[in-house]
Amino acid sequence: MNIYDNISKNKAKRKKQFAILLDPDKVKVKDLDKLVKIASQAKADYFFIGGSLITDNRLDECLRIINKQSKIPTVLFPGSVMQVSPQAKAILLLSVISGRNAEMLIGKHVIAAPLLKSSKLEIIPTGYMLIDSGKATSVTYMSNTTPIPADKNDIAVCTAMAGEMLGLKLIYMDAGSGAKQPITEEMIRAVSKSVSVPLIIGGGISSAEKALKNCKAGADVIVVGNAIEKDYSLIMEIASAIHSA
Repeated sequence: MNIYDNISKNKAKRKKQFAILLDPDKVKVKDLDKLVKIASQAKADYFFIGGSLITDNRLDECLRIINKQSKIPTVLFPGSVMQVSPQAKAILLLSVISGRNAEMLIGKHVIAAPLLKSSKLEIIPTGYMLIDSGKATSVTYMSNTTPIPADKNDIAVCTAMAGEMLGLKLIYMDAGSGAKQPITEEMIRAVSKSVSVPLIIGGGISSAEKALKNCKAGADVIVVGNAIEKDYSLIMEIASAIHSA
């Protein structure tokens, strides 16, 4: 079964899933073995790999280590067209629908299309929505877009609905790496009720309690990155909470 079908199947069963976001620039190769082992024990569902910038050219190396030591599927979460690797199983083809930067809506995709077409990657069209977290994040700066205000649930709902109507297969709402404030449960609930495609939530989730609340609000996949990079012990706690939702 491919990644998208798996996400959709679990959504239909109301089974919540957990993705660990790894930035190859931030994770140390010497620590990756330990992280992958814990993630496997916790039965994490996916590894999302990528970042706003990848300066050390360790994307392929990171993927090779994960694939060698784990059966957890690897999904590219690209910050640019340079972040494509045949080592991954799939790629989230992100269209930043919360912004008005044409390059992030379609421009970069045109450049990447021939490479993606010739690859064996499963390509998953994804509506990416940045939500204001109370601080400027790397993704906001790199995408040159203004995030949706955290208290404007109606804008988030209409944006997600438009993304679904355009044929995007996933909606990914993100407060950004190291977010000061995570996305509210009220916004998650409103968006979840308004679309039928799977809903991914990330940014600022630093506890099992918050992950569980997001699941109950309507998230189908919870993505945690920054908090785990600081404390690997959170992997087991957060995975247990999500899988019990």
